[in-house]
Amino acid sequence: MEAESRPLTEVGIGVTTFDFERVFRAEYSGVVRMISRIVRDPARAQELAAEVFWKLSQTPGAQGARMSGWLYRTASRMALDELRRQLRRQKYEQFFTFGGTTPAPEALEIEKEEHRRVRAVLSRLRKAQAELLVLWSNDFTYEEIAQALDFNPSSIGTLLRRAEEAFRKEYVRRYGSHE
Repeated sequence: MEAESRPLTEVGIGVTTFDFERVFRAEYSGVVRMISRIVRDPARAQELAAEVFWKLSQTPGAQGARMSGWLYRTASRMALDELRRQLRRQKYEQFFTFGGTTPAPEALEIEKEEHRRVRAVLSRLRKAQAELLVLWSNDFTYEEIAQALDFNPSSIGTLLRRAEEAFRKEYVRRYGSHE
Protein backbone atom coordinates (compact mmCIF):
# COMPACT_ATOMS: atom_id res chain seq x y z
CA MET A 1 0.00 0.00 0.00
CA GLU A 2 1.43 3.43 -0.88
CA ALA A 3 2.18 5.79 1.98
CA GLU A 4 -0.31 8.42 0.83
CA SER A 5 -3.15 5.90 0.57
CA ARG A 6 -2.78 4.60 4.11
CA PRO A 7 -5.64 5.50 6.46
CA LEU A 8 -3.29 5.59 9.47
CA THR A 9 -0.27 7.82 9.06
CA GLU A 10 2.78 7.92 11.29
CA VAL A 11 3.39 11.18 13.13
CA GLY A 12 6.09 10.00 15.51
CA ILE A 13 7.63 6.88 16.99
CA GLY A 14 4.74 4.49 17.63
CA VAL A 15 2.16 7.28 17.21
CA THR A 16 -0.32 7.28 14.36
CA THR A 17 -3.14 9.55 13.32
CA PHE A 18 -6.34 8.37 11.69
CA ASP A 19 -7.06 9.81 8.22
CA PHE A 20 -10.85 9.68 8.13
CA GLU A 21 -11.15 11.40 4.74
CA ARG A 22 -8.99 8.81 2.99
CA VAL A 23 -10.90 5.93 4.55
CA PHE A 24 -14.20 7.57 3.62
CA ARG A 25 -13.15 8.14 0.00
CA ALA A 26 -11.77 4.61 -0.32
CA GLU A 27 -14.61 2.67 1.32
CA TYR A 28 -17.82 4.74 1.07
CA SER A 29 -19.05 3.50 -2.31
CA GLY A 30 -18.49 -0.15 -1.37
CA VAL A 31 -20.33 0.28 1.92
CA VAL A 32 -23.26 2.03 0.20
CA ARG A 33 -23.39 -0.65 -2.50
CA MET A 34 -23.53 -3.47 0.06
CA ILE A 35 -26.21 -1.76 2.17
CA SER A 36 -28.24 -0.92 -0.92
CA ARG A 37 -28.30 -4.56 -2.01
CA ILE A 38 -29.96 -5.40 1.30
CA VAL A 39 -32.38 -2.53 1.90
CA ARG A 40 -33.17 -1.82 -1.78
CA ASP A 41 -33.34 1.92 -1.18
CA PRO A 42 -30.31 3.88 -2.44
CA ALA A 43 -31.13 7.00 -0.43
CA ARG A 44 -31.56 5.01 2.80
CA ALA A 45 -28.35 3.10 2.00
CA GLN A 46 -26.47 6.42 1.83
CA GLU A 47 -27.96 7.49 5.16
CA LEU A 48 -26.95 4.21 6.79
CA ALA A 49 -23.46 4.41 5.29
CA ALA A 50 -23.07 7.88 6.77
CA GLU A 51 -24.06 6.42 10.15
CA VAL A 52 -21.49 3.65 9.73
CA PHE A 53 -18.74 6.20 9.08
CA TRP A 54 -19.90 8.37 11.96
CA LYS A 55 -19.62 5.32 14.23
CA LEU A 56 -16.14 4.68 12.84
CA SER A 57 -15.12 8.24 13.72
CA GLN A 58 -16.43 7.71 17.26
CA THR A 59 -14.81 4.27 17.77
CA PRO A 60 -11.03 4.62 18.15
CA GLY A 61 -10.64 0.85 18.60
CA ALA A 62 -11.98 0.28 15.08
CA GLN A 63 -9.47 2.66 13.49
CA GLY A 64 -6.68 0.17 13.01
CA ALA A 65 -5.47 -2.57 10.75
CA ARG A 66 -8.84 -4.36 10.81
CA MET A 67 -10.84 -1.24 9.99
CA SER A 68 -12.18 -2.48 6.65
CA GLY A 69 -13.63 -5.58 8.28
CA TRP A 70 -15.16 -3.47 11.05
CA LEU A 71 -16.77 -1.18 8.45
CA TYR A 72 -18.41 -3.99 6.48
CA ARG A 73 -19.50 -5.90 9.59
CA THR A 74 -21.09 -2.75 11.03
CA ALA A 75 -22.67 -1.90 7.66
CA SER A 76 -24.17 -5.38 7.27
CA ARG A 77 -25.56 -5.27 10.80
CA MET A 78 -27.11 -1.86 10.28
CA ALA A 79 -28.57 -2.93 6.92
CA LEU A 80 -30.07 -6.09 8.40
CA ASP A 81 -31.52 -4.08 11.30
CA GLU A 82 -33.04 -1.67 8.79
CA LEU A 83 -34.45 -4.59 6.82
CA ARG A 84 -36.09 -5.93 9.97
CA ARG A 85 -37.55 -2.49 10.72
CA GLN A 86 -38.94 -2.25 7.17
CA LEU A 87 -40.58 -5.66 7.42
CA ARG A 88 -42.14 -4.83 10.81
CA ARG A 89 -43.35 -1.49 9.44
CA GLN A 90 -44.94 -3.19 6.41
CA LYS A 91 -46.63 -5.73 8.65
CA TYR A 92 -48.20 -3.04 10.83
CA GLU A 93 -49.02 -0.64 8.01
CA GLN A 94 -51.28 -3.21 6.39
CA PHE A 95 -53.59 -2.93 9.40
CA PHE A 96 -54.00 0.80 8.86
CA THR A 97 -54.83 0.67 5.15
CA PHE A 98 -58.38 1.64 4.38
CA GLY A 99 -60.40 -1.28 3.08
CA GLY A 100 -58.07 -3.91 4.55
CA THR A 101 -54.93 -5.15 2.96
CA THR A 102 -54.12 -4.12 -0.56
CA PRO A 103 -53.21 -7.13 -2.70
CA ALA A 104 -50.00 -6.98 -4.65
CA PRO A 105 -50.49 -6.23 -8.36
CA GLU A 106 -50.75 -9.33 -10.54
CA ALA A 107 -47.98 -8.01 -12.79
CA LEU A 108 -45.38 -8.10 -10.01
CA GLU A 109 -42.12 -9.32 -11.46
CA ILE A 110 -40.87 -12.72 -10.28
CA GLU A 111 -37.41 -11.39 -9.55
CA LYS A 112 -38.73 -8.66 -7.23
CA GLU A 113 -40.82 -11.22 -5.37
CA GLU A 114 -37.83 -13.49 -4.96
CA HIS A 115 -35.74 -10.60 -3.60
CA ARG A 116 -38.49 -9.82 -1.10
CA ARG A 117 -38.56 -13.45 -0.01
CA VAL A 118 -34.80 -13.57 0.39
CA ARG A 119 -34.82 -10.41 2.50
CA ALA A 120 -37.66 -11.79 4.65
CA VAL A 121 -35.80 -15.05 5.23
CA LEU A 122 -32.56 -13.19 6.04
CA SER A 123 -34.39 -11.15 8.64
CA ARG A 124 -35.43 -14.38 10.42
CA LEU A 125 -31.96 -15.95 10.58
CA ARG A 126 -29.53 -15.52 13.45
CA LYS A 127 -27.61 -12.28 13.00
CA ALA A 128 -24.25 -13.99 12.45
CA GLN A 129 -25.70 -16.30 9.80
CA ALA A 130 -27.39 -13.44 7.96
CA GLU A 131 -24.19 -11.37 8.05
CA LEU A 132 -22.19 -14.30 6.73
CA LEU A 133 -24.58 -14.83 3.82
CA VAL A 134 -24.75 -11.11 3.01
CA LEU A 135 -20.97 -10.80 2.87
CA TRP A 136 -20.68 -14.00 0.79
CA SER A 137 -23.34 -12.75 -1.64
CA ASN A 138 -21.33 -9.53 -1.99
CA ASP A 139 -18.39 -11.59 -3.31
CA PHE A 140 -16.25 -11.34 -0.18
CA THR A 141 -13.55 -14.02 0.08
CA TYR A 142 -13.37 -16.39 3.04
CA GLU A 143 -10.48 -14.32 4.40
CA GLU A 144 -12.40 -11.05 4.07
CA ILE A 145 -15.45 -12.58 5.74
CA ALA A 146 -13.30 -13.92 8.58
CA GLN A 147 -11.78 -10.49 9.09
CA ALA A 148 -15.12 -8.67 8.93
CA LEU A 149 -16.89 -11.02 11.35
CA ASP A 150 -13.85 -11.79 13.50
CA PHE A 151 -14.05 -15.53 12.80
CA ASN A 152 -11.33 -18.10 12.31
CA PRO A 153 -10.69 -18.21 8.53
CA SER A 154 -10.59 -22.02 8.55
CA SER A 155 -14.15 -22.19 9.91
CA ILE A 156 -15.79 -19.95 7.27
CA GLY A 157 -16.62 -22.82 4.90
CA THR A 158 -18.40 -24.79 7.62
CA LEU A 159 -20.19 -21.73 8.98
CA LEU A 160 -21.24 -20.74 5.48
CA ARG A 161 -22.67 -24.20 4.77
CA ARG A 162 -24.60 -24.08 8.06
CA ALA A 163 -25.91 -20.60 7.27
CA GLU A 164 -26.97 -21.72 3.78
CA GLU A 165 -28.76 -24.73 5.28
CA ALA A 166 -30.52 -22.54 7.85
CA PHE A 167 -31.54 -20.21 5.01
CA ARG A 168 -32.83 -23.12 2.93
CA LYS A 169 -34.85 -24.56 5.83
CA GLU A 170 -36.39 -21.16 6.66
CA TYR A 171 -37.16 -20.52 3.00
CA VAL A 172 -38.87 -23.92 2.61
CA ARG A 173 -40.73 -23.42 5.90
CA ARG A 174 -42.08 -20.08 4.73
CA TYR A 175 -42.57 -20.60 1.00
CA GLY A 176 -42.32 -24.30 0.22
CA SER A 177 -39.72 -25.67 -2.16
CA HIS A 178 -37.85 -23.26 -4.41
CA GLU A 179 -38.98 -24.93 -7.63
